[in-house]
Amino acid sequence: MRILIASFQAPFQRGGANELAAGLMEAIQAKGHEVDLVTHPFRFFPDNQVRRAINVWENEDFTELNMTVPDVVIPLAFPAIYCSHPNKRPWLMHQFRGAYELFDGERPGGISDETRLLVHEKDTQYLMACKRVFTISGRVSDRLLRNNSVTSTPLLHPPPLSDEFYSRPARPFIFAPSRIESLKRQELLLKAIKYVKSPIGFIFAGMGGQYGTLCEQIDTLNVKNRVRLVGMVSQREKLAYYANCMGVFFGPKDEDYGYVTLEAMLAAKPVVTCNDSGGPLAFVEDGVTGRVVEPRPEAVARAIDDLYLNRLRAEEMGRAGRQRYKELDISWNNVVEMLLGGV
Repeated sequence: MRILIASFQAPFQRGGANELAAGLMEAIQAKGHEVDLVTHPFRFFPDNQVRRAINVWENEDFTELNMTVPDVVIPLAFPAIYCSHPNKRPWLMHQFRGAYELFDGERPGGISDETRLLVHEKDTQYLMACKRVFTISGRVSDRLLRNNSVTSTPLLHPPPLSDEFYSRPARPFIFAPSRIESLKRQELLLKAIKYVKSPIGFIFAGMGGQYGTLCEQIDTLNVKNRVRLVGMVSQREKLAYYANCMGVFFGPKDEDYGYVTLEAMLAAKPVVTCNDSGGPLAFVEDGVTGRVVEPRPEAVARAIDDLYLNRLRAEEMGRAGRQRYKELDISWNNVVEMLLGGV
């Protein structure tokens, strides 16, 4: 079969969306199908650019492609879900969060309430017209049902290079890998450090729009002697940090899915997350595979101290996380079979 994947592109920004599209393409090719990816650049603001993107994708008809017609089209996100094709099977990473839970009508440069309502209307219209809708996680499916009354099926997929993770005896540091943005809440961990009583270091990996702010906060909070910022790291370095850490901090605000959680589980390390972190809560059970705490610096600090003071228990939670991952049978094979089932 010929499969077309449709998605947006944010120039010069790479993250989970790019990894997901690449992983899906590779998995489809492994099944012997022909596959290609189509993207358009997307601007999250201002208003007229969001509306322009909606118009572009509404006029994108994938039933006519230079004499080559795809058998299936898999849109991954807004506004690619608005394209036309008789066999369209969305697998949503997320909706346009700026029009839903992250909407702020008072923010300069943000979208208007009229555009927000337009996005709600279009999402509901086009997704309701699909025979089946899939998402990358239960959290995304929950939002879709609440926001648009659209029922969907979560399909869990593995993080990149999932077969290469390994584990080593814990060293006294917490690893915090993630794109450095406000929603990832690295600041919460920084503020927690002054309450941590144990002799533990903290390694932050990643880059992002808030990197400069994070550097300033390290100085302001006077925690420079306990923190290392390593920026972007190679896959080999990342695997080593996971393998040797005592635990992983990943406490974002209402995350869609979160590769960090799965990577920590593959490395048999407990995860400290928050009770409003969204996606990680599908995998992290408090006291079993990690710690789930309130998003307050004092609560995060207590959880980290607990990992240090009860190291055998921390190791048990890490092993339980790896076992939990195996039991979930997370694989690209399952994703492809569901997406293409019945075609």
